[in-house]
Amino acid sequence: MSNIYIAYHFSIEPKELGSEILIAELGELAFESFTETEKGISAFVQKDLWDEMILENVNILHSEEFEIDYNYEEIDQVNWNEEWEKNFEPIDVDGRCHVRAPFHPKTSAEFDILIEPKMSFGTGHHETTHMMIQHLLEIDVTGLKTLDMGCGTAILAILAEMKGAQPIDAIDIDNWCYLNSIENAERNNCNNISVHEGDASLLKGKKYDLIIANINRNILLNDMQTYVDCLNPKGTLLLSGFYTEDIPFIDASCSEKGLTYVKKFERNNWVSLKYVN
Repeated sequence: MSNIYIAYHFSIEPKELGSEILIAELGELAFESFTETEKGISAFVQKDLWDEMILENVNILHSEEFEIDYNYEEIDQVNWNEEWEKNFEPIDVDGRCHVRAPFHPKTSAEFDILIEPKMSFGTGHHETTHMMIQHLLEIDVTGLKTLDMGCGTAILAILAEMKGAQPIDAIDIDNWCYLNSIENAERNNCNNISVHEGDASLLKGKKYDLIIANINRNILLNDMQTYVDCLNPKGTLLLSGFYTEDIPFIDASCSEKGLTYVKKFERNNWVSLKYVN
């Protein structure tokens, strides 16, 4: 294979959600690595696997919900480790939980989570991850059967186990997330996390005391009834991956299905909501 790469540089608005969707679509093609930039992402594909029509069927590029511009260039082989180290920032939540890569120094945080950022965006949304961690830090999850839906790199599943939840299912539709979640669970010495590749169809017949779903508004609304059907009496549902203006849609869906609103975190227009059954 060639050591020459084609690098695409995307400017995306809104950045966070658009970047997540774009990476998922590009990951189905020949793109093998991604890094976060100030305005969006850069995506890299080996020149031997590239042609000028490679983006033709990428749906988000034709969506009216996003403004996406891009250019591309030919570059020599990339030092991925150097790129990851430049772009991956640790997450520090209230001094209690630190999500970091191996090249970041260990802190005195109560919960220290190690994530190998094989793609820098594998950390998920910093805002939504931060808020979901805040929710988990406030909840006694000891012995709770837990679901981390759309687990990404399994950060939330790992924290749940560190706080005593078990057993835990971590599910993501993306193959890279599935593989990286397995590795990260092992890296953090987690023994109670089962990682699965797929969508909400895997939840048939399952029951949980705690469901964590950090995805996006449309998927949450589509799968909300499934989550509710899986939630045990007095169970807790944590939701994130959407904006402040999406709250009425999420709340209406939860309320009509019998859930009770408890609490909200908001960070840079991103929101995380807590409901109980």
